[in-house]
Amino acid sequence: MKFIPQNDQLSTYLTPLGLSDWRFYPEVGSTNDIALEWVRQGAPDWALVVADAQTAGRGRDGRRWVTEPGHSLAFSLALRLSPAETRHCSRLAALAALGLIGSLSGMGLKATLKWPNDVLLSRRKVAGVLVEVSWQSDQVEAAVIGMGVNVSPQSVPSPGAVRYPATCVETILGARVDRWALLANTLRAMQDTRAILGEDAFIDAWNDHLAMRGELVGFQMRNEEPRLVRVIGVNSDGQLAMETQDGRQIDAPAGEILWEKA
Repeated sequence: MKFIPQNDQLSTYLTPLGLSDWRFYPEVGSTNDIALEWVRQGAPDWALVVADAQTAGRGRDGRRWVTEPGHSLAFSLALRLSPAETRHCSRLAALAALGLIGSLSGMGLKATLKWPNDVLLSRRKVAGVLVEVSWQSDQVEAAVIGMGVNVSPQSVPSPGAVRYPATCVETILGARVDRWALLANTLRAMQDTRAILGEDAFIDAWNDHLAMRGELVGFQMRNEEPRLVRVIGVNSDGQLAMETQDGRQIDAPAGEILWEKA
């Protein structure tokens, strides 16, 4: 596996962003693994790893995310967090998701964020985010934010391979998509949104784009049976506030929305 120092087409889009450094790979196992190793070697803030294809990408709970050459976005971004930002690590998945949502909005598409880390178009999953933290002794050294985006129809997994219905950007848009432009616009939106990471305005933006807010959904906490709840919103710690059928409010630090109530 080796990276290509210059990819002219990608350079056209990334150079205006002022990223500290970036690397492009034709194929990797996982962009997060590459970025985490780069962090250990001293990768700067806003160091970016992009792959044309990914064969062993990771999702939550050990799920795999495979991206085919030319049909998906697979990238990981290393952030050197300030002391203030380290207090808001629970918001980093939403930072990436809101970046993509902003990029899609510029294309006329209305995307939402299915808590905690999926982006939906037309109520179907179009992207997922995985955040991994690198530690130095007992201090956060950096965070790596990985994202996979289904761009063209060939990137959409078969129904039997996913737990939630999936789609791609081109299907919803009804037109071809330049994935490098989509990447650059996503990163630009992330740069803007990072400036308010620790503010209430960030949580407001998250809730404004929260999928299924106010709706009844099936929800499962780890090691518990699924239950029917009403989604209230996201609190300042990034937990999902929900109301049970008997009127109790519960806040979930982890878990998954499994389905929507018809």
